[in-house]
This record gives sequence, C-alpha cells and structure tokens, in this order.
Amino acid sequence: MRFPPSLNLALAAYLGKKRLQRQEKFPLVLMLEPTHLCNLNCTGCGRIQEYRDTLGHMLTLEECLEAAEECGAPVVTLTGGEPLVYPPIFELVQELLQKPKHIYLCTNGLLLEKALTRLRPSPRLTLSLHLDGLAPTHDRIIGRPGGFQQVIKAIKKAKARGFQVITNTSIYRETDIREIEILFAYLTQLNINGLLVSPAFSFEMLETDFFLSREEIHEKFRQLTQNGNSFKFYSSPLYLKFLRGERSYDCTPWANPTCTPQGWRSPCYQISDGHFPTFNDLMAKTDWQRYGVDRDPRCRQCMMHSGFEPTIVRTLGKDIRDLWEMLRWNLS
Repeated sequence: MRFPPSLNLALAAYLGKKRLQRQEKFPLVLMLEPTHLCNLNCTGCGRIQEYRDTLGHMLTLEECLEAAEECGAPVVTLTGGEPLVYPPIFELVQELLQKPKHIYLCTNGLLLEKALTRLRPSPRLTLSLHLDGLAPTHDRIIGRPGGFQQVIKAIKKAKARGFQVITNTSIYRETDIREIEILFAYLTQLNINGLLVSPAFSFEMLETDFFLSREEIHEKFRQLTQNGNSFKFYSSPLYLKFLRGERSYDCTPWANPTCTPQGWRSPCYQISDGHFPTFNDLMAKTDWQRYGVDRDPRCRQCMMHSGFEPTIVRTLGKDIRDLWEMLRWNLS
C-alpha cells in the first residue's frame, strides 16, 4: 500500500465529514514552519532570502501545537528552514503524534543521522529527505561537498530502524532526466517508501534562469514518467498526467495553509502577500479569487504538488475511471 492504512482512514473520515458539512474551503495539510533557520543556503530556495530579517524568530512549542489545533488538518508537514535545528523538534513530533496527527518531517538530511536516536518509528511519521540529483549535482545545489553521501547514510540508518522514508526531488531547467532515473533506481534499491517529484517553484527573489516554463515541465515529465520505469512515485498518477500536460487543474491554495513565525502566510506556501495572526483570518480575509494560473503572473508557471494534488483529492469521485486509477495506485 502506498500510504499507511491509518492515513487513508483518517483522510477518508475527514473528507467525508467536510462534505457532509458542505464546507467548500478546508485544509488538508498544515505546512508548519517553526523556524526559518537552516544549515544550508540552497540554490533554488527562496526562504532564507525572503525571511532574512527575521531568521532568528521561532514559534514556541505551544504556538506550534495551537496552530495544529486551530487548523484541524489531519496531516502536518514540519518544514522550514530546517526543522531539525528547531530546539524542541522532538517534543513537537511526540505531541503531534499524540493528537493524533500524521507527520511528514521534511529535512535536508544532514542532521538526521544524529536525530534518529531521539525519534521513534511510527506509522504516522514519515521522514522526507530532499535529493535533487546524484552526488555532484546535489552537492552543488546545496553548496555542501559530501552532502549527498550524508543523506544516503541517513536514509540507510532510518530504514534499518524501521522508519518510513520518502525522498523529495525538485526538477529544474538544467536537470538531466537520465540522472534522475539513475537516482530513482538507486533509491528504489534502498527500499525507499516513495519518490515525491515536482517542478521547482520560481521564487521572485531568485533572479535565475534555471526554473522551468510549463511547456518545459511537460517535456521533462514526459521523459521521466513515460519510459517504462516502474518507480514507486509518491506523486499521484493524476498529478503526473497533469505535469505531462495531459490534464488541466485549478490550484487549491487554501488546502495547504502555512504557519510561520510571522503568522499565517497568505495565500500559499510559495507566494507571500502578507501574514495573518490566525488561521480563521487567513481563510476569511484572503481574496482567493485573485490567485491562479490565469489571474496572477506569479502563478503562471507553477505546477507544484502542494497546490494541485489537493485539487485532485477534493475532485475525486467525479470520474469513476480516475477513482479506480487512484485506488490501484494507492494499493500498489
């Protein structure tokens, strides 16, 4: 099964409740950023530049737990920044597991090996490690020689200790798809639980030309997903069709609300037009109709999983063939 049974049951119950309540806008995943501090300054990341004046700010443990309660989403992604530099990270994980929430701990992996001694495997805890290529490429992107081998070592130890581990790979204009195929084949040999892959988002403050246009995204993902490789993608088959240009979906920005030390980020994880003090303010005061591929130029090339996978989830059932395809994928 692609996802733990407990997660499937929790999401099904949550979605059923929201539909019975006829609630149009509701969160699926809380993107919780307790700190923006990071031990890296990666080429394609806009977070450190965006929050450079407030990098020392952190949410307290109590504020993190209040955010999870206020939002109510069944899934919490701990991100940043690097969440493993957040002092009470282990207490936060344990408290969220007791709520109970399903947690994705997103890390660059450099601090994970040491952290494993203070984490316990759980069907509701998944470790997500970022890898953007084989050693030369990945180390260049993160600016840390030897970084790739540190991540691989951490993956092996985490798997040996019984943790669920997935990897997250961003695709850039310069990405060599053949290299990504070799990377995915290697990770498959390590018995990885899933491969999450998505085009990188072109943050405004990064004046570079290595981000993809939509047409380039279509071509890259046709190469990656139509060559017969049976990789265990964590990205859904309908999302991969969307990336190949075979489907058209609207973004669902409110499904993955982001809470940061500055407040609730509006409108989404990628774009910030301000912050609200409460989740209810975010939902009520954000003009959601302003955003989207045809409405905001910053959204024009965006095909990020955080905005479009929720659209697929909330529209499932409209086409029985799509429902069957998603069911077969989840059970594989």
